[in-house]
Amino acid sequence: MSTNTVAVMLRKANPGEGSRSTRFKHFIGDYGILVIFALVLVFLSIAAPNFLTVDNLVNVVRQSSIIGIIALGMTFIMITAGIDLSVGSVVGLAGMVFAILAPASGGALWVPLVAGLGVGLLVGFVSAALVVWGKILPFLATLATMAIARTAALVITDGQVVSGLSEPAEWLGSGFIGPIPVPVIIFVVAALICDFVLSRTKFGSHVYAVGGNEESSKKVGISAGRVLFTVYLIGGALAALGGLVLTARLNGAAPTAGLTYELQVIAAVVIGGTSLFGGVGTIRGTVIGVLLLGVVMNGMNLLGVSSYYQQGVQGLILALAVLLNRWKSD
Repeated sequence: MSTNTVAVMLRKANPGEGSRSTRFKHFIGDYGILVIFALVLVFLSIAAPNFLTVDNLVNVVRQSSIIGIIALGMTFIMITAGIDLSVGSVVGLAGMVFAILAPASGGALWVPLVAGLGVGLLVGFVSAALVVWGKILPFLATLATMAIARTAALVITDGQVVSGLSEPAEWLGSGFIGPIPVPVIIFVVAALICDFVLSRTKFGSHVYAVGGNEESSKKVGISAGRVLFTVYLIGGALAALGGLVLTARLNGAAPTAGLTYELQVIAAVVIGGTSLFGGVGTIRGTVIGVLLLGVVMNGMNLLGVSSYYQQGVQGLILALAVLLNRWKSD
C-alpha cells in the first residue's frame, strides 16, 4: 500500500482534522502579526507607563510615517515579485533637491515639491527600464540605481549639508492640521489612495496577476512591462515624498539621508504579509507592519534598551513574519 493511499485513508477516517489544521494555518498566517502587535501593545502598556499617553502614541505614528510612505510604494513593487533597493538613496537625493530649491528666503512651494517628486519618478523610470528592457534582476537593477542616486546626492553639494528651509516647506514635516501632524495626514491619505488602487481597480488586479505568474498574465492580455514600469514609478515617487517630508522635518538635507531605509522598508512590508515571491500582499498589512516596527522601536527607547540590540529585535520580528508567511503557503 502506497504512502499516498495511507494518507487518503487517514483523511477519510478523520475528515475534520485536515480542515481544522488548514483553518488554523490560515488564521495564523492572516492574523499572526495582529496577535503579535496586540501582545506588544499590552506588554508595553504595562512595562512602560508613558507608552499609552496620547503624546507618545502620536509621536510613534509621526516617527513611523516616513518609513510608512516609502513602504506603500515598496508594497506595489514586491507584489510583482520585485524589490527596490534604491529607495533610501532616493530619499537623500530628492530631499537634497527639495532643500536647495526651498531656501529660507522663500519662494513658491510647488517648485521644490515637483522637482523632488520628479527625482523619484526619474530614478523609478531608470530602475524599471533596467528591469523591463534590460532584463536585469530587480535586485541588481535597483542596486545600480541606489549607487547612482547616492552619488548624485553627494556630488550636487560636494557632500555638504543644506540647511534652512522656507516656512511653507518646513510646515510639510513639522506642521499640524488641528492636533494631527502633517506627516501623519500625508501617510494616511497616501495609504487610503494606495489601498483603493491596489484592491479596487483593474490596475491593482494586474499587479497581483503579474506577481503571481508573469507569463500567464501576458497570455491573458496584461502588459506586464507596463505594470512593472508603473509600480517602479509609484515606488520612486513615494520614496521621494518620504524624502521631502524627512527634509522638511529636519529643516535641512544631508546627502547621506535615508541610509539603510531600504532595509526598514522591506522589513515593514514583509512583516505586513507581502510575499517575497510576489502575488500576495496588502496595503493594510503594510500599515500594520510599519506601526509594529514603530511601536517596538519606541518601546525599546522608553525601556532604555541599548541601540545595539534594536536592529537585532527588528531582525527577529522580520524572521518570524517570514516564517509565518512561509508556513501559511506550505
